[in-house]
Amino acid sequence: MFAPRVHDSLRAIPAADWDALHDSGNPFVSHAFLSGLEQHGCLRSDWGWTPHHLVLWDGSEPVAAAPGYLKDNSHGEFVFDHAWAHAYARYGRDYFPKWLGAVPYSPVTGPRLLARDDTSRRALLAAIVKDARRTGLSSAHVNFHTAAEDTVFDDDWLPRTDVQYHWRNDAGWRDFEAFLAAMDHKRRKNIRQERNKVARAGVRFRVLHGDEADEADLAAIHGFYLQTFAEYGNPPALTLDFVRHLAATMPRALVLILADLDGEPVAGALCLRGGDTLYGRYWGSTRTVPGLHFETCYYQGIDYCLREGLRRFEPGAQGEHKIARGFLPTLVRSHHWIADPAFAEALRRWCDEEAASVRGYKAMLDAHSPFKAPLPPG
Repeated sequence: MFAPRVHDSLRAIPAADWDALHDSGNPFVSHAFLSGLEQHGCLRSDWGWTPHHLVLWDGSEPVAAAPGYLKDNSHGEFVFDHAWAHAYARYGRDYFPKWLGAVPYSPVTGPRLLARDDTSRRALLAAIVKDARRTGLSSAHVNFHTAAEDTVFDDDWLPRTDVQYHWRNDAGWRDFEAFLAAMDHKRRKNIRQERNKVARAGVRFRVLHGDEADEADLAAIHGFYLQTFAEYGNPPALTLDFVRHLAATMPRALVLILADLDGEPVAGALCLRGGDTLYGRYWGSTRTVPGLHFETCYYQGIDYCLREGLRRFEPGAQGEHKIARGFLPTLVRSHHWIADPAFAEALRRWCDEEAASVRGYKAMLDAHSPFKAPLPPG
């Protein structure tokens, strides 16, 4: 029998032991990324993020783990359950705190039940439910898990789906022109016009890995991040020390796209690179240049994937405008355990209706593909 333990920090778990539980294809579940959030001031209990990692131990060896957090709000999750919280309150119950298995602030698909086999993953889910009952939580949630993990959730876990927009190179494009050649005339012309506007404005781009960036580059990319959050009136969670930490501990996974104009950086995008995927996370700018957002956040990333032989590019959540730029609607998933049986049954019907609506929405979006011929399925 495995011994479940709850850890309020990843410091108690050796990095090598944690990282042995996943294939290193997704940078967001690495010990370096998750522990960096904890160590460098990105997670605060007053923001609703209290580390509560579930780990199954076989003696001194971890055999399964779920990065998890106690949440007293739903901020920074991107699987929206605000209506559930309001309904729970009307039902006369407290929805918070709840347990969340996820990567903070990161609506990125990846493994969430880290283990070497499905037997261990099912044992881990059982431990999550047992801990939620023991601590009197209303619910437990596993967000943006992989399709391969679907089968380990039993019927007590309610499935939800949503749509994001991902670029895939299943067609084997060798360069950007080959990618454009697969698109219809209207979208191809639009992309060329957008790229030409940026080039004519004199903007030049640098794409740097963490070990190629200097202190000024790291400070610039963090400054752009702060600028965007200030414009939207949201508190920025990521610190400059965390960006420095990524550059030092994950140097080839950190990818910075910097736009220079008149000898200084005026815009940038912070990305992370996995085994076959580029993940666009944050962007910002201090100058208004037509097309600069699309070039920095989308086209430079596609160029990078084509040069590096990466198969996928996930530029972030939401945005139907991404379809015209080659990012196709893709289903993302989550599962949810609700402690109260009656409330769970009501939510089951709600989830079924939502899933039908999402599938219909995706079918509508699929009809507006920018490509001349259907791409191979992803």
